[in-house]
This record gives sequence, C-alpha cells and structure tokens, in this order.
Amino acid sequence: MVGSGAPDFFYKEAQRLGYVARSAFKLAQIQRQHKLIKPGSSVLDLGCAPGSWLQVACQSLGPFHNGGSVLGIDHKKVKVPPLHCDSRVQTISADVMTLPKHQLRDLSPKQKGFSVILSDMCPLVSGITTKDAALSFELGMRAIDLAVGRVASVCNSDADNRDEEPCDDLSSSDDRGVLRVGGHLVIKLLESEDAKEINQICKPLFAKSSWLRPKATRPSSREIYLICQGLKPEIKI
Repeated sequence: MVGSGAPDFFYKEAQRLGYVARSAFKLAQIQRQHKLIKPGSSVLDLGCAPGSWLQVACQSLGPFHNGGSVLGIDHKKVKVPPLHCDSRVQTISADVMTLPKHQLRDLSPKQKGFSVILSDMCPLVSGITTKDAALSFELGMRAIDLAVGRVASVCNSDADNRDEEPCDDLSSSDDRGVLRVGGHLVIKLLESEDAKEINQICKPLFAKSSWLRPKATRPSSREIYLICQGLKPEIKI
C-alpha cells in the first residue's frame, strides 16, 4: 500500500504478526532483496530500540540449530522481544558514539567481529533540514567507523581518489573496525548531499553499494537506507 494508508497498514500488520514496531518490515524488505543475513551470521544492530530489527534479524538466521547471533546496542535499555527471538539475541545498553571498538569486538563471537552490521540510528528530527541532515551524517559516519575503522576517515579526506583503488590497509588495533571481510553494512540516513557523500566513502570499501527506500517508510519521512555489501579484503580486520 502507498500514500496515507501505508502507515496504518504496516502498524496494524506489525501488531498482527507480533512485531514491536512497523520498522520490522523495513529490514524484512532489505533482507528479502539482498539476503544479507544467512544461517550462522553474527549480526550487530546499532540503535536497536524498540527491538523490531532484532526480531527480523533472528528470524533471518533460521532455525536455532543453524547457529548465529544477534547483538543489539542502544543508549536505552532494550528488552529482547519475547516473540520471534530466542537465546541467540542479546542486548546491551551503551552509547554507540563513545563505545570503543575493541570493547565492541570483544562482544562479538570468538572476538572475530560481525558479519552484518545494521544501523537504524536516527537523530531526533527537529524539522530544520540542514541540522537534521548533519546529525544523520554524524551517526552514519559513526556506523562506518565502527564497521571499517579509521580507513573511513582516510578515504573521506582523500576525496579526489575515491574512484581509484581501495585505501591502504590500516592494521593498528586502534584503527580496526568490527566488520569481517566480506561482511555487509546497512545505514539509515536522511536524504541530503551529506548522504551522497557517505555513499562515496563506502564505494571503494565494498564490492557493492545501493540505496533503498523501503515501502514501510512513512510518506513524510526523508529516511533512506544505504546498503553496502561485501567488505573488500584490502580492509583487513
């Protein structure tokens, strides 16, 4: 459904199917189209409140015997939803903007990082377009930094070379991100020139990047998702 009826439809569907929020259908569409989460995946959900993406991520792992894990992080305390989740899902309360990467890595399976990182983080919208876009850009850059480390800022500062070879490997433990080679990154952004800049930063780091505006997005919203697939092996963690 589209137009003014869409919010009511997805809200009611979320209630009917046991999801804690309509945003579940956004990740469900991303997963249907791109199949980022596979059996055995280790998933990191940044800004996981209220928990609907935890539900879809766990469902996407398949049956319990397939293994895998989902870790949700939010500055709020988020309880694991009772429906569509199992013991593979855990949450912690922490400030994503200040959480050290080495501590985040320690929370990953066998301390080897995550195969999928989802960022549904979004600023409190003020209605001031430039301000909201800048805050969204900051959150997006933080997601990239956690995923690939300092290499993101190196690529950002070398704008003239973005269409050339991927940036050199940065092997220092302080510089390393927590996304595994071959892994995937999803970032929610507000449509703006800043969002396009983030795409340009990600292009040389991943095998593929694309945009998606899920059908469950409210008509009045400017949010859009950048989907980055296949972290290139040059970016070693």
